[in-house]
Amino acid sequence: MADLSQVVLTEVDKQGEIDTLKLSQSIKEDHQKIVGAVKSLQSLGDIIKVEQYTNKYWELTDEGKDVAANGSHEARVYNAVPPEGIPQAQIMKSVPNAKIGFSKAMQAGWVAMDKSCEGGPKVFKKIDSIKDAVQECMLKFAAKDSGSIPDNQKADFKKRKLITEVKEVGYKVSKGDNFTLSISKAEVDLTPEMIQSGSWKTKTFKEYNFDALGVPPAAGHLHPLLKVRAQYRQIFLEMGFTEMPTQNFVESCFWNFDSLFQPQQHPARDAHDTFFISEPRVAKDFPMDYLYRVKQIHSEGGHGSQGYKVDWKIEEAEKNILRTHTTANSARMLYRLAQQKEFKPVKYFSIDRVFRNENVDDTHLAEPTMIKYKIDDIRTLIGPKVNLQMVYDNPICILDN
Repeated sequence: MADLSQVVLTEVDKQGEIDTLKLSQSIKEDHQKIVGAVKSLQSLGDIIKVEQYTNKYWELTDEGKDVAANGSHEARVYNAVPPEGIPQAQIMKSVPNAKIGFSKAMQAGWVAMDKSCEGGPKVFKKIDSIKDAVQECMLKFAAKDSGSIPDNQKADFKKRKLITEVKEVGYKVSKGDNFTLSISKAEVDLTPEMIQSGSWKTKTFKEYNFDALGVPPAAGHLHPLLKVRAQYRQIFLEMGFTEMPTQNFVESCFWNFDSLFQPQQHPARDAHDTFFISEPRVAKDFPMDYLYRVKQIHSEGGHGSQGYKVDWKIEEAEKNILRTHTTANSARMLYRLAQQKEFKPVKYFSIDRVFRNENVDDTHLAEPTMIKYKIDDIRTLIGPKVNLQMVYDNPICILDN
């Protein structure tokens, strides 16, 4: 790159001003490499002045190049029609791009079709000779001489995907106030060796940008779910509530359903709504006296309730599931409170994950967090498709000077 930078400086010194695109053609060098050399020179100070400009021109597509070489689609259809005519089906098979070519040839009045012919429609020439204006235009585009072609024709050729507009960015380079042919890289740091030897007096130092932002310090991050949980948790704690233990994601149907007096025949217990655990499949550790009281209320009633009047099966109560609500924890805590000799009222709350076998949409499995952060798809918040950048953008705290 240093040699190419020297070429740029030498050419600017000779000509006063150079065009990077023209320089690229004259020295047969990749334009982007020349641009890189110019950018490198700009970083050294006011050695050169640079002005950007944009060129727009039309370029043939592969299809346009084919038309320039072999004629337009309509001309090739016309030339494929013999004096006695040809079946339309045959010409559609034998001529490339025959569909658009036939349409354009019909539109131009070059060919006609007779649908009454035996064996199917037949195509005939309507005129003795044609002028392939489309091919002539493509040849002009190829020669970069398309100035005489009307804009409406260019638009039509673009629509037919025969040409495409190319934008080319170039740079005009001239001498800067500190122009020099000898490139010396500005020093970044003042070293002890420079001070001891006195060489700093002849060195050029790069100016410091005191307004530039430094590298952001590494910081801890919290997932948005944890941030929102901490915020609401703090509100409940300040109001005098106590948080219930909610670490048991796996729960028995007894605590999740039966203790809350949901009937064992309720559709919510179906596999379509609830995730059942295969291993361990059942739970065994229950307070049996309480379990039988719950069974009695379900099957026979009591305390003013007539119950469900159906058989209650312990096999259903033993099944392990992924809890469908944290109210299962509330049932456990209420039972525990009832065992106290002297009852003391408490205020409990819980904020934790639950699991329901539902199709995810904008009304199911919505998170007190998706609303806050305006997230419309739960998969962007949690799960295997979560975007970790979202977590990095939510630091624990931000320190301002």
